[in-house]
Amino acid sequence: MNDDDLLGFTTRALNSSAPGEPVREMPLAEPIYQSATFSFDDMEHFAAVGKSKVSGGYLYSRWANPTVDALARTIAALEGAEAAACYASGMGAIAAVLTSILGRGDHLVAARQLYGGTFGFINRSLLRDGVDTEFVDITDHAAVRAAIRRETKALYCETIGNPMLPVADLASLATIAHEHGFPLIVDATFTPPCLLQPLAYGVDLSIHAATKYLAGHGDVLAGVVSGTQEAIERIRLDNVETGAVLAPWEAWLTLRGVQTLALRLERICRNAESLASMFEEHAGVDRVFYPGLGSHPQHVIAQSLLKRGAGGMMAIELSGGIEAGRRFMERLRIARAAASLGSTHTLVVHPASVTHTQLTRAQREVTGISDGLVRISVGIEDAADLLLDFDQALA
Repeated sequence: MNDDDLLGFTTRALNSSAPGEPVREMPLAEPIYQSATFSFDDMEHFAAVGKSKVSGGYLYSRWANPTVDALARTIAALEGAEAAACYASGMGAIAAVLTSILGRGDHLVAARQLYGGTFGFINRSLLRDGVDTEFVDITDHAAVRAAIRRETKALYCETIGNPMLPVADLASLATIAHEHGFPLIVDATFTPPCLLQPLAYGVDLSIHAATKYLAGHGDVLAGVVSGTQEAIERIRLDNVETGAVLAPWEAWLTLRGVQTLALRLERICRNAESLASMFEEHAGVDRVFYPGLGSHPQHVIAQSLLKRGAGGMMAIELSGGIEAGRRFMERLRIARAAASLGSTHTLVVHPASVTHTQLTRAQREVTGISDGLVRISVGIEDAADLLLDFDQALA
């Protein structure tokens, strides 16, 4: 009989799983550290970790967690960044970045075409905090320069704008931002790192809604931002108190999704190219927006940035407005009506009535979002099946 046999039943239930000798073999899959808090044998180390909170050890998973850190290291490596930080959603990452840089009296220059949630955050939360924003056509560099003021603290855009797919000339925009002494921040969700590494073009901070392509299966909410070690530490320190941190299980699922990212995007890009070509010739489609087509206004820039494929996002414009878009979506049998993107499934959404409702009709018209616009996130289905499905829905 040893001392443990003298312990009560509940005490043994709580403590008997503690390992004896350290495990020498490395697990092939990253472990899930599904623990809110961590215990210590060394009180000096306990105090040191408690003081640093976000570096040097693990104390409480709102501050740092080994599984979440494993995802951050992976994304940083894929982005070619010094460091990365993870959040509970893409909007959590966007909010963390912008609030760490902007405060009362500051000014932001932002792209006119943005995800509706981002537009809403800028136009409500940042405005309420005293941050003024000017929205511009990000492809018009003269307009970008004209919007800059003495109070401007950042330039913000998406690598490919949502939903009409304007492509940002990252190197030129980075030059403009750096000439004026502030960072270029991009949402790179439409262009996962197997297609594009924004930091290589001078971008300072690259954000992904990891919910989309990185996780890739429609079962995770997550966000991540990559940049220099100094910038990421500042963002983490400024925002850890808000609690918008990623949970270990979601971090693990995202890590698993990232393993097949390049394979999924190869198939997605091929499917998207086939669909875009069909739409361009189809009598039922008025216009097609896809960076891989020669008809796209920024096709040359897209070719220079997206050498491995133009991505899986596109939009088509149907005559007949909202009703035409609704009828088209209801006729689809394989593609699914859903608000997200970047999944293994092909997803179709009507921006005017779902993803961009934060904008008024006048604001949508300024950005070119017509009532007949339909956004498509292409998945990994067999291309022939997708072509037949979209063709019959347009008939």
